[in-house]
Amino acid sequence: MEKKLEFGGVGWMIGISALILFACSSLRHELFQSLAWDLGIFDQAVYLISQGKPPISSFIGFHILGDHAAWILYPLALLYKIYPSVYWLFAVQAIALALGALPTWYLAHQAGLKDSQALAMAVVYLLYPLIFNVNLFDFHPEVMAVPALLGAVLAARCGKIWCFCASILLILGCKAVLSLTVAAMGIWLLVFEKRRLYGAIAIISGITWFAIATKAIIPFFGTEAASVERHIGRYSYLGKSFSEIPQNFLNQPGIIFGNLFSSENLGYLILLLTPVIWGFSLQGVTPLVSAIPSLAINLLADYQPQKELLHQYSLPVLPFLLLAVINTLAAGRGWLQNKRTIILWSLVAFLSLTKFTYFTGKYLKNLDNWQATREAIALVTTQGTVLTTDELAPHLSHRQFIYLINRDTLPANFSTFDYILINTRQPGLSISQELAISLVKELQNQPKIKLKYQRDEVYLFTKN
Repeated sequence: MEKKLEFGGVGWMIGISALILFACSSLRHELFQSLAWDLGIFDQAVYLISQGKPPISSFIGFHILGDHAAWILYPLALLYKIYPSVYWLFAVQAIALALGALPTWYLAHQAGLKDSQALAMAVVYLLYPLIFNVNLFDFHPEVMAVPALLGAVLAARCGKIWCFCASILLILGCKAVLSLTVAAMGIWLLVFEKRRLYGAIAIISGITWFAIATKAIIPFFGTEAASVERHIGRYSYLGKSFSEIPQNFLNQPGIIFGNLFSSENLGYLILLLTPVIWGFSLQGVTPLVSAIPSLAINLLADYQPQKELLHQYSLPVLPFLLLAVINTLAAGRGWLQNKRTIILWSLVAFLSLTKFTYFTGKYLKNLDNWQATREAIALVTTQGTVLTTDELAPHLSHRQFIYLINRDTLPANFSTFDYILINTRQPGLSISQELAISLVKELQNQPKIKLKYQRDEVYLFTKN
């Protein structure tokens, strides 16, 4: 009876958390704080799939499968067939992130933790700062891999092979690089958990999908130049191509160690571990074998967003951090054992490391001409080509062609666009305010362009 009541409590926590996460991401979007990279990219791709068109995102210039081989976007497009709305992505993300508390709770019970400790672990998951912060950073398919990774471990321990295989399939469909996490998880299951069949399935499927995705799907649907620019560029000190990096690994190990043992990486590890450091011990660290690929990718990167708790890059690490804590508690170790103190520590970490304060400061910067921006967007009534800025693009991405105003490469002929939308008061990340103002002046003097709307420094131009 007590366990049923606890399960009901976990269910309520998941439901309330999902609603809060959905409300926060939706409000951020309504306040014009979401971005073309990455919300606009995924929203446009899913919309095009739902319309039966090739999901070639005009933001990145190639087929969406050429980015991360994330085929999970295809079933997501079924939701857009009901009604095309970016809020489906926010809902899926919020539910997926909140749902991870359920397998966490089950795994804690399975490990022999007390009911109060199992409930505390569900709270630890929901209050881990990365969960809230990632939810605010647009949308990323790998959020669905978090409950799936925990579910895969639970299925392996329960001997449910079909549930395990379904979880692995879902994980691999979210992002190609997650295949490395799946393979590493397989090694952990095989060596430390003694789940030989499950370990073998994970290792084989992870390695196979990584080879298929990187050698066939991504090169076929994308371009090597785009892959280098978007991904290899973060490891430019190691080489300029996929083939050059392994050679430098072997020939110049000093470069690697010099970047690996840095103050930035130390700070990143402190951020990652602080919310759960109370629950670490040598007896419990074996699940972190599964986190090695993601940790290595983040530590070796020369890209600050991969070394903080604001973006999606650390998501594959989180399930195994929690498993390490559960192992520690099951062994009767850890600094904290009491439910109340565990939850208190998690709450302090949440308040210290999450960006909920953005809603009282940073996210309110567009309020002074928010209404004007809404009115201008409402006047974009056709599926014509749009040129706009980073923050406005996700509100207009349900079309085949939409482009960003870029400070480095302005279009030679503006009359090729059906709509040009600029907020000169808050131009966003892609251009400066000075460039936005000069661009508006240039457009006003072009005979083939007419000003359709102007209010509070928001300008909508259309083809004459």
